[in-house]
Amino acid sequence: MGPASDCLVGRERELEEVHGWLKDAGGPRLVLVRGELGVGRTVFVHTVAERLRAEGAFVRAVVCVPGDGARPFLLALRLVMALEERRSTEALRAAGRRDGAATGRLLRVALARSASVVVVVDDLRHADADSLALLGGTDFAGVPSGVRLLASAAGRGAGGEGGNMSGSRKEPDDRTVGQLAGVQGARTVVLSGLAPDEITAVVARRLGAVPDTGLARRVRDLTRGLPGAVDVLLTEWARQGAIRVADGHAFVGVRTPTPVLRDSDRFMRALDALGEPCRTVAGALSVLWPLGGRVVELIVVSAGLSADAVRDAVRDLNDAGIVEELPGPEGTAAQGWTFGVPLAAHTVRERLGPLERSRLSALAVETLWADADADADADAAGATSGVKPPTVGLDEVDAVAYLADRIAEAGLLVDRDRAVAELTAAGERLRPDSEGRGMLRWCRAAGHLVERPADRVPALHRYAVAAYFAGDFRTARTIAESILRDRPDILGRLELQETATLFTAATADDLDWRALSRLATEQWWDELPLPVLAGTTGRALALCLLARWREALDLLARTEPVWSTDVRARANIACFRDAAELALGRPERFTRSLALPEAPHIGPDHAYALTVAKSDELLNGGDLHAAEALLAAQGITRELLPRSSLFLLHHLRGEWDQALEPSRWMLANNQFHTPALDKYVIPARTAAILLARGRVTSARRVVDSVRVTGEGPPEYSLDAAEAELLRTLGDPTGAEKALRRGLDAADAHGQLAGTDQLWAPLAELLAETGRTSEAATCLEHLERVSDRMGTGRPRLRFLLASARVLGQGSPAIAGERLREAVELARARSQPYETALTLVAAADAGAGPPALLREAYELFGRSGAALDRFHTRTAMRTAGITVPGRKQATVESERLLATLIAEGLTNRQIATVLRLTEDAVANRLSRLFARTGLRSRTEVVTAVLTGDRTRRLGSDT
Repeated sequence: MGPASDCLVGRERELEEVHGWLKDAGGPRLVLVRGELGVGRTVFVHTVAERLRAEGAFVRAVVCVPGDGARPFLLALRLVMALEERRSTEALRAAGRRDGAATGRLLRVALARSASVVVVVDDLRHADADSLALLGGTDFAGVPSGVRLLASAAGRGAGGEGGNMSGSRKEPDDRTVGQLAGVQGARTVVLSGLAPDEITAVVARRLGAVPDTGLARRVRDLTRGLPGAVDVLLTEWARQGAIRVADGHAFVGVRTPTPVLRDSDRFMRALDALGEPCRTVAGALSVLWPLGGRVVELIVVSAGLSADAVRDAVRDLNDAGIVEELPGPEGTAAQGWTFGVPLAAHTVRERLGPLERSRLSALAVETLWADADADADADAAGATSGVKPPTVGLDEVDAVAYLADRIAEAGLLVDRDRAVAELTAAGERLRPDSEGRGMLRWCRAAGHLVERPADRVPALHRYAVAAYFAGDFRTARTIAESILRDRPDILGRLELQETATLFTAATADDLDWRALSRLATEQWWDELPLPVLAGTTGRALALCLLARWREALDLLARTEPVWSTDVRARANIACFRDAAELALGRPERFTRSLALPEAPHIGPDHAYALTVAKSDELLNGGDLHAAEALLAAQGITRELLPRSSLFLLHHLRGEWDQALEPSRWMLANNQFHTPALDKYVIPARTAAILLARGRVTSARRVVDSVRVTGEGPPEYSLDAAEAELLRTLGDPTGAEKALRRGLDAADAHGQLAGTDQLWAPLAELLAETGRTSEAATCLEHLERVSDRMGTGRPRLRFLLASARVLGQGSPAIAGERLREAVELARARSQPYETALTLVAAADAGAGPPALLREAYELFGRSGAALDRFHTRTAMRTAGITVPGRKQATVESERLLATLIAEGLTNRQIATVLRLTEDAVANRLSRLFARTGLRSRTEVVTAVLTGDRTRRLGSDT
């Protein structure tokens, strides 16, 4: 957790307003700051006080604490002593004998005689009522201009609405505090909850990282923008280690449980202070509140209280700011009550015992089922039931989730068969439950409720599938293995094949390579009482996931009579075979399979999975057009794609900001594998994006963070990414070593696909160091890859690499290949790849210098700041005017600041930017002079805190 900022996000207008009032000689003498529990009144008044103190004002503080309300005239006494700056014996005697007249007279005298002072009174809700009555009867308009009172008090509005916010009958009613707002010479400011963008800013400052949309949404939904609730939520998540950070962005998993507030938390203290029956009623409301106005009757039934007692308790909870009324449509009467802070509602619900939660949930379920039955009977009779909407304050999806949650908690207290049917239906309706509403919880509950093994095993299978697609791979593999070992007799051969596939895939996605290696053995599957089809499928998939392509093909060839007899049985295994052949440089079957002739026969879910796997493979190979055509043919839009597919798609389209959002989440949650041949394509391409943006150290960190030792798939794409990093940093020896390591790994697995990303840079590297013979050998290998794969990316890499290698000796051939490369790159419609090709052609004289201007724009579209910098240099060398001179200067400064923030020395920066160290030092001096930053440390801080937008220029 980072330090809280001294700037109150979302309070800028109120701060300026209150500060202006207190500085204005004709301004109000009493300023009252209102707001509900947790809105940040204390922080606000102390921020104002510190600002005034820094400007030379004399500030005194008076703090009201619980228990003060039982001591008459205590606040008035403290105010007299604060104003007179001494211990007043007379005031002590007057307060001690509870002499209101004398105490009031001494308070008025102190206000009139005091020198210039600002007295801050925090938390009037704990003050004694007698003192507040004296203040309410004071004419502050007659107080000298140098004397000001700045006070805070809990309350939802400027007036007297809201009732007692303290929960103590000995402390003042909110209406008493509210009367202060109406006295002469007083002004009130009401603090409200933060807006969504303000919540995001607060979270970013607390965590020192930008929250992703999921984290920001959960914080917003649980806290309703109350800073106190935001603070405690982030603190608890951080204490649990639930917040993960990747590339300066913070994440929390969709299944990360909502924390339970501690008993010492302000919201729980406010509830506990009310005592009984308020705590009992609050517990029931935490479960039943969506049932609206009839919740009073239900609590009467569940708690054994009278209706009047329940209403009184609800009124006290409302007055204390714990619950609030749910307004009816268009200003009609309230529909019920809900907790002001959902995080508090969750805590109250969790503090109930399991049996009590089950009992209340069962009451909710029976009520909602009765509503549904009444509606069904009315529909059958052709009439309307007259039943009001079953739930209030919830949208349609949340209403489904609410009922499913209550069924899951009710357990055996409701009808089992109906509960299982409704839980299953809710899971199907909300699938894939990307927002974590509870599908796994419902599947688990359904599995526990089913009694007959014939029904229980399919329910557990659904639970395993749901867990897998939710990213809970450990649960998925545990359940799938238990089915395979203990109850394979319940499922058919195709269902067992699917379970074996699920188990193997979950083991790989759980990154348990040792276990996956065991699954690649015949012995492991032979020990299970499974049909040959299931064992063959599981073992073949394990071999493919470990990139043991030849062994996989040998197994599938020997067992083809087993798996080729049925279209459903054949679909997955044929996919494994096609991928293995593609990896070995035989893409013919894979290309034919893109028509998906089996799709109509295997069901929509299976067809979707096959389509995504094949499109990911196309994107992995750089074939954007084919992938988009495949998705369009199967009717799959971007909204339906998993994160991995979205990343690959956005990356090739040059939409790098959109690509990084899912990539960061996947890296933070260690869920970055794809169905494609290259299991490390996501971290490798993420590193490439970061490098192109000058994030050199961050790119290296990504590569290093995902490497594994020992067993596992080959990491050749990581080796290619590392080599590019090392070349950028001026380490050709290290780059060559990384490239050869990747080639050795690919060769050990017999893999040809994807090795073009290793052969091409190795050929260029060898040519740059004068080893032309070795470079020519690399070109031969690269051409072989291009010919065997028959796709655009290997061909483009061959054309560019051969042009660079042959440039000096055969300029005509090099020029011809560069022109072909430009034509091919344009046809492939990938902005970054096209820009690199245009720069190569322009540098070699194979095209007009104007190609640099086009490349410059394309680099800008992707945000490739480093490539854009080098292109600006090339444009100036070629005599081409760089568009937007001011913007170019800003971009250069921001790139320099980014490299500094990445921890690079001046020498390393000079290497990356292809400048001299003196030139870098001069640029750094100009950066300091223009921005007012004084050191590299301040530059780093400006970049990491986002202050670069203000000091280092803003994006156009």
